Amino acid sequence: MVADDEPLARQRIEDLLAREKDVDIATASTGGEAIERIRDGSPDIVFLDVQMPDRNGLEVVKEVGAENMPATVFVTAFSKFALNAFDVAAVDYLVKPFDDDRFAEALQRARKRAVERRREAHSKYVDRIAVESRGQTRVVPVAAIDYITASGPYAELHAAGKVFAVRERMQTLEEQLDPELFFRVHRSAIVKLKRIDALLHRPGGDYAVRLKDGTELDLSRARREELQQRLGIK
Repeated sequence: MVADDEPLARQRIEDLLAREKDVDIATASTGGEAIERIRDGSPDIVFLDVQMPDRNGLEVVKEVGAENMPATVFVTAFSKFALNAFDVAAVDYLVKPFDDDRFAEALQRARKRAVERRREAHSKYVDRIAVESRGQTRVVPVAAIDYITASGPYAELHAAGKVFAVRERMQTLEEQLDPELFFRVHRSAIVKLKRIDALLHRPGGDYAVRLKDGTELDLSRARREELQQRLGIK
């Protein structure tokens, strides 16, 4: 994301980023808009102008929370803000005007930080779930799970055509699973995103998801819009 209230300055960074094959660009022209896009869009990297209407760049970081910020490169015409920028854990600091090589250096640093943060985030989630049955404990790899459904005090793990019952709350399982891979479509169901084949609109205004194996699961109305966004459906 590029956040700058000056159109020409914003366009300069956009043009440099457009040379990168694996970059999608979002923009913001005020501090408030930057906060909204960071919270809703979860960009990996943000080029953040220090002086903007509404809130300046340092105030954006304060409101979002430094620990919640993407890899951040501050951009400004005033080098006096550099110390404050690094105080809030900025990856780098670009002083306008900057040349292409200096920008490339900042982008490389930001990419490295973004990758590190992704690795840290993924390490929080489990990669296997222990299931006790008939006096033995089996280990179900999370990678093999297609979906999970609630069944009374148990949750049923549906993996590779088999069903494993585990005495665990759905909320606890949801917190243990990587949200990049799984989505809770209903209070009684968690689904691996890549297993979803279609969204269904049932009579009466209800919704459901159909998986690639033909399984249909209820989709909460409150979660439909977020799921559409995750799947890239407008």
